[in-house]
Amino acid sequence: MASFVFGDMFFVLLQMICVIVVVAYLITRTKSFTQVLDGIFTWKGQATLILLFGALSIYGTESGLTILGATANVRDLGPMVGGLACGPVVGLGAGLIGAAYRFSIGGFTAVPCATATILAGLFGGLIFLLAGRKFIGMHGAVLFAVGMEAFHMGITLLLCRPFDQALGVVEGVAVPMIVANATGVFIFAFIIGNLIAERQTKEERDTFLSELERKKAELKIAHDIQMSFLPERLPEVPGFELAALSLPAKEVGGDFYDAIPLPGGRTALVIADVSGKGVPAALFMALSRTVLRANSLVPRSAREAVSEANILIAEDAKSGMFVTLFYAVADPGKKTLTYVNAGHNPPLLFRAGGGRPTGLKGTGIILGVMPEADYGEETLHLESGDLVLFYTDGVTEAINPGEEQFGETRLIETVTGCLDRPAAEIVERIRDAVVAFSGDEPQFDDLTLMVLRVV
Repeated sequence: MASFVFGDMFFVLLQMICVIVVVAYLITRTKSFTQVLDGIFTWKGQATLILLFGALSIYGTESGLTILGATANVRDLGPMVGGLACGPVVGLGAGLIGAAYRFSIGGFTAVPCATATILAGLFGGLIFLLAGRKFIGMHGAVLFAVGMEAFHMGITLLLCRPFDQALGVVEGVAVPMIVANATGVFIFAFIIGNLIAERQTKEERDTFLSELERKKAELKIAHDIQMSFLPERLPEVPGFELAALSLPAKEVGGDFYDAIPLPGGRTALVIADVSGKGVPAALFMALSRTVLRANSLVPRSAREAVSEANILIAEDAKSGMFVTLFYAVADPGKKTLTYVNAGHNPPLLFRAGGGRPTGLKGTGIILGVMPEADYGEETLHLESGDLVLFYTDGVTEAINPGEEQFGETRLIETVTGCLDRPAAEIVERIRDAVVAFSGDEPQFDDLTLMVLRVV
């Protein structure tokens, strides 16, 4: 007989648990419940939750099993969860509804059961306040449920007489009630925890997307500003064709080129590559370009302009960044190119008569490392049909999916195949060759070109 009662009881409690899963999901998705999670407590919202958790308490009473005048059920579940998740008003309100209904039924344990239901909601609400008006989580909620139902059994033993009958009731219902209520609280806590995590994830995602959009907008502005540093139009240089291109690997980069008109019809040509990428490199690029341009406009030799720029850049290079630079002064009257190569990739000089191009080797170290660095300068005499190609290492070090570099040989072959074409077309041919070679491989470094062609 006892085994039949226990088996029947657990079957009924299992049915209740299935219902609880559905009810828990529906309640936690209501507007009133989500407002509480947001810290919004309105009388309308709390009244709604009191009715919902109170109805759950009534269901817990009706769906239980009666043993010796006592009912094994999950009546305390609604008030407990209402208090733990929504505060003392909801917990106590739901407890009063559940207690009133239980007391109206009467029976041997009516008083202790009604009292325990009220206290379940009240204690749950107090825990909510002590936790900083937040749900205490799964482990704390389940421990509270176990303790609350044990307290329920204790009240029954304390208030019901005769004691032997009260003890028989407690022995019959204590384990299934503790298990059932703890399981019910576990289900609610699991769903509430997932809901909180889901909302936190959504909030973090929204914050991340908002920050990403803000950074994209800032980078777009930075890109526009940086592009404004590059010449909008290259100056007309009598006797020469001039074309240039710069493609940052990121929204902003560290490469730059410039063409600065000088007294006497001369033009200073600059190509440079700042160490690093992204915003730091772009800022250092802006500093370097501004310093160099300012020093170029003061009447002095190419060597002196670069030396003075190096002193100023080195003084401000506290970040450890540096810049490679090729600075040349084209003189149309003399058909000369006087240059300083500060650690930059040697530009290639293609003579009109053919043959392998000559590299314009370094005449000093990179800028920004040693303020006292000394720079030499070299002068070339140019003839009609000669071509000088300035470039950064983003061209020769571009890689394909097989991790093979574009290299200087391919660069020379590309230029050799179009030496008789206009400077702008040669720049386009080189860009197209690098892009075709790289395929789907992303650009990992800034790519900058400048072509000076003698007409």
